[in-house]
Amino acid sequence: MSVLTGLEPEPVFRYFEKICGIPHGSGNTKQISDFCVDFARQHGLCYRQDSRNNIIIWKDGSPGYEQSDPVILQGHLDMVCERTQDCQIDFEKEGLSLCLEDNSIFAKGTTLGGDDGIAVAYALAILESDEISHPPLEVVFTTEEEVGMLGADALDCTPLKGKRMLNIDSEEEGVLLVSCAGGVCVNCHLPVKYGSAEGIYAKLILDGLTGGHSGVEIDKERGNANRLLGRALNEIGKEIPYSLISVSGGEKDNAIARTSVAELAVGAENVSALNEAVEKYRKIFREERSMTDPELSLRIDFGREGKFAVMEQLSQKNTIAALVNLPGGVQSRSVTLSGMVQTSLNMGVLKTSEDEVTMQFSVRSSVSTEKEEVVSRLANFMELVGGSIDCAGDYPAWEYNRDSVLCNRMVEIFKELYGYSPVVQAIHAGLECGIFAGKLPGLDCVSFGPDITDIHTTGERMDVASVRRTWEYILEILRRLQ
Repeated sequence: MSVLTGLEPEPVFRYFEKICGIPHGSGNTKQISDFCVDFARQHGLCYRQDSRNNIIIWKDGSPGYEQSDPVILQGHLDMVCERTQDCQIDFEKEGLSLCLEDNSIFAKGTTLGGDDGIAVAYALAILESDEISHPPLEVVFTTEEEVGMLGADALDCTPLKGKRMLNIDSEEEGVLLVSCAGGVCVNCHLPVKYGSAEGIYAKLILDGLTGGHSGVEIDKERGNANRLLGRALNEIGKEIPYSLISVSGGEKDNAIARTSVAELAVGAENVSALNEAVEKYRKIFREERSMTDPELSLRIDFGREGKFAVMEQLSQKNTIAALVNLPGGVQSRSVTLSGMVQTSLNMGVLKTSEDEVTMQFSVRSSVSTEKEEVVSRLANFMELVGGSIDCAGDYPAWEYNRDSVLCNRMVEIFKELYGYSPVVQAIHAGLECGIFAGKLPGLDCVSFGPDITDIHTTGERMDVASVRRTWEYILEILRRLQ
């Protein structure tokens, strides 16, 4: 039996449950894209599917709206796939296990993918209906949004005629987003050489951090496990000699790293001192991070004694120097939008391979020259330690349009429906609106959505009542966009 049966609006939750039953993590979107193609065929709608699995579906305006200017409805097909340690789901082959509790929807042991499955569900429910009043619709579903907006970047937008776009990819009801940061993924490559050392194997584990989205929550000053691990290695190394085997941490460049691990080899005579040093910095870190990361843990586990492949002294020194000295977090704040982060970066992923250490950063800024300056700083430091960088997924900022007719109309409608004014604001996270604004000159765009909490985590939840209210809001917007 369907978990969401009986919830209203029925077509929205019906399609959302279908979407959740289809594997659709980033990089695995062919099946969900084909599902949308089948939907378009079944409903006699024109569509276009490209080689990146992006989809455009067209529907004529309803009676009385045939000659209206078209409206673009837009969301993305891919989701972030995270799971708890005890969850055995195969995201490549299996759908999610939905649960309903206290008027909210979540997935057992995994992320929910409300970001951005709910946009797809809204759009399909609208396309299905013959009762909803709306202008001609151009529904755009993109792929790989969660890994650099690669689908939107590759999409051929020349078939699109609309100059008004509703991007349903925000997670706070009553907030209309009208500007976002641009960004780029920067991979820092540090070559390493290995020798060998005898000693006792030790694993230094820093975890329990709060984490979060590196755009939306970077202003909360939460600790980054990769950078804190570097600090721990640097400070401990001043007191106790050790040899570094590897460092690793984080899972995605756009998530603040919650866990980071270093493998060491240490002399038997230094085991006790190392234990004491780890305890010392555990207390220091917990005190410093008591407000932002109250569950922070730093501990060390010892293993067998033997001979290990370890980094040569210079490689170890450069690795720790990079972790300590490469910039991170908030770099500047806007002077025009009070309190708004303007530029930031996040070391989301740290890996060690047989010949290099890689540090993957998400760099964001609403000012393109500041974004370029941060990338330059990363490149300059890496050059000093014999490394290099490469960049991927560069996307533009979405600039604020003070004269947005669409935004003004949406504010008006929201006030009439709910009796209070929505918040109109910019966001430091990246949105596909920036890419579409660059490809479609004159595009008037607003991003919004229902309440979804803890996105990109296994605690993600979507509020049922908020989904219903947002549905009513979308329908009223479409009715008035003649």
